[in-house]
Amino acid sequence: MMSDIAWLTERPIAHRGYHDMNKAVWENTLSAFSRAVDAGFAIECDLQYASDGVPVVFHDDDLERLCNIPGDVRAKTSAELSLMTIGGTKDRVPKLRDMLNLVKGKVPLVIELKGRAGDDDGFVESVLDTLEGYHGPVALMSFDHWLLRELKEIGVPYPVGLTAYGDKPEIWDRQVQEMAIGLDFTSYHYAHLPNPFTDGLRSKGIPVITWTVRDEAAIRQTFENADQMTFEGFDPRETKAA
Repeated sequence: MMSDIAWLTERPIAHRGYHDMNKAVWENTLSAFSRAVDAGFAIECDLQYASDGVPVVFHDDDLERLCNIPGDVRAKTSAELSLMTIGGTKDRVPKLRDMLNLVKGKVPLVIELKGRAGDDDGFVESVLDTLEGYHGPVALMSFDHWLLRELKEIGVPYPVGLTAYGDKPEIWDRQVQEMAIGLDFTSYHYAHLPNPFTDGLRSKGIPVITWTVRDEAAIRQTFENADQMTFEGFDPRETKAA
């Protein structure tokens, strides 16, 4: 377990970059990441696995919502995806490498791997290969236990966290087991706080960040029960609740 990850909770984390709710600056684009760097916010982003074995920054399994065309993102190569516009803007689907070259360690990165059971061969290795040589704080996380286990088995040199939600004891029990492989933090849905699972982690000094905070009530919920927020749709520097 990583001992020094204080950087994870030092500043607000911009959900899918510092976008404007997909009006002019869209989620998971180089424009949103550049805007976050300029504001000094940490960046949360999502990775999908293109058909040529290259990790790309994209949230959805399909292209409809973000690119307005049908199709499975995993059926496209990274080169094909790099030609597709996001939301009709000038932004295209970026590779992980493109984002790293833009951020250059200026702000922390919290990277979520979007797994697909039975179709993730090589995904973890491709992410770690791309990250090799990158200088700057990076954490990796996922909802998907098989990816988390693979990261830990490889001996990943970055903090690894569980992305999660839940409001029932059986869910918390399963999450305790998932954390027991040596995970370093959790990113939890703010509306399901407080709960025994996250309270137990914090009592051991394990950080809890929240997702996705969009208003002052959610900010208060976060800072009463967790250590930092993943936010979107507002500027944390302008709110009284943070």
